[in-house]
Amino acid sequence: MTKFLSLKHWQLFGLLFGIPMVFQFITIGSVISNNDPTTFFYFFPIMMILVVGLFFGWFYALGTNLHKKLPPTVTMNLTRFKIFLLIPLVYIVFISISMAGLFSDISNGGQPNPAIFALIVPLHLFSMFCIFYCLYFNAKALKTVESRKPVTFSDFSGEFFLIWFYPIGIWIIQPRINKLFERTNNDNSKIIDNIV
Repeated sequence: MTKFLSLKHWQLFGLLFGIPMVFQFITIGSVISNNDPTTFFYFFPIMMILVVGLFFGWFYALGTNLHKKLPPTVTMNLTRFKIFLLIPLVYIVFISISMAGLFSDISNGGQPNPAIFALIVPLHLFSMFCIFYCLYFNAKALKTVESRKPVTFSDFSGEFFLIWFYPIGIWIIQPRINKLFERTNNDNSKIIDNIV
């Protein structure tokens, strides 16, 4: 997972934004060539799981590795971060697969079950809350590690919004992450050289 932290901004952008766009064009091309719009709904879960896996993989790598670098005076709950990251991941995988089945039923003349929507709304809202908490955790951890002191939301609100709007923010945030973890790798190699 630490590989995400050493990727350049353009490489991470390609993974998180470029690959899904290419996959989308391939899917649309397949729908047009087969003249079957239901094809899209079979490929949609695959695309969503790919995007979610990459995005939450980056989130996980960032949060867990920044947590290791926090100064001793700052405490952040890593277990809560991991749980709140797992909840939307499971929810999005579940909803992606469920949507494929739902659209398959509709295309065969069936009707969607209204109880599904009663379940989806609260789960969706809670998943959104979990994602915002993870944004908050990563932004706060990044700013805290960089400044080496406790920070308030006004100190890291810029990082929060840059991570939230990641297709733009990744161009600014990822070079800072690269610099932060490159410095650590250089420090560790100097320590090893001194020991040897």
